[in-house]
Amino acid sequence: MTFSEKISALRKQKGWSQEELAEKLMVTRQAVSKWESAQSMPDLDKLVQLSEALGVSTDYLLKDEQAQSAPVPATAEQTVKPRHVTQEEAKRFLQLQMAAIPKTTFGVALCVWSSIVLIGLPACSTIFKLGFSEAVCTGIGLCVLLVMVAAGVALLLTAGGKLREFEYLEREPVEPDSGAREQALRMQREMASFCTRQNTLGVVLCILSVLPLFALMCVPSMPDGYYSLAVCALLLLVGIACLLLVRAGSMRGAIDKLLEQGDYTRESKAKSRFVGAVSAAYWLVVTAVFLFYTFGPKGNGQPQYSWFIWAVAGVLYGALMAALSVYRKKSK
Repeated sequence: MTFSEKISALRKQKGWSQEELAEKLMVTRQAVSKWESAQSMPDLDKLVQLSEALGVSTDYLLKDEQAQSAPVPATAEQTVKPRHVTQEEAKRFLQLQMAAIPKTTFGVALCVWSSIVLIGLPACSTIFKLGFSEAVCTGIGLCVLLVMVAAGVALLLTAGGKLREFEYLEREPVEPDSGAREQALRMQREMASFCTRQNTLGVVLCILSVLPLFALMCVPSMPDGYYSLAVCALLLLVGIACLLLVRAGSMRGAIDKLLEQGDYTRESKAKSRFVGAVSAAYWLVVTAVFLFYTFGPKGNGQPQYSWFIWAVAGVLYGALMAALSVYRKKSK
């Protein structure tokens, strides 16, 4: 059987029309017709989506064979029957997701801003001669840090708790009905320009956040206190950037979960548990290193000078995720 014959046969086995298959792949019926008549071939992304929709491997679709007994599933998740999602369920999920976004974004921002007082108060006390001792500044800064982190975590947990009933969208293959799919596609079109603006502004703020530090480097003999204030400005801008980026990412993520695209394809869902376990272990180790370096027997006792650990950890985390992705691709 040829590629075109296999597509036609598998589609008919599932009882789908060309229009229904085209809707699942977000292409036109004419595109499916051309594939089945051997007039054209889908691109790589559509080929992967096609294999997932038909429940077979890409190798099976591409390899021409004279006799083929039965298609062989590519992965274990493709043999699992997709969970049906109704329009009502999709509407409720999107409503809860939109309601949770303010809590999620502000919770993340609070965690980013939590160390500003710890870093900035000693510098302000020195520069403006406020009369606070370093111990008092550190004590106040730590109290503010703990309160802000606690508030941020509480907001994140509250936002996530209301969406717990829809956790299956992140783990299981799903099959939204035509109403649910149309609702998600409509929201995707409406939110596209807004999310692009939010992401652009967030990235620009992240880039501009280092300007205060660079500006101070151009001034000779600048007291250390001013560098601490520059770090505070950096954290403030990064926190605002996180508000914008997390908001846009949450909106796009909600749509991607329903449509199984982006980071929520069926292949990505199969990897998510492994990546989640590695991420949790990694950040626990980073936190332990920070606490030991700062408050351990030989620690400096000054968290305002230990912030660089988180910056280095963030860079290394990106490298770790990239290495894991390459490793998993090679191990297939």
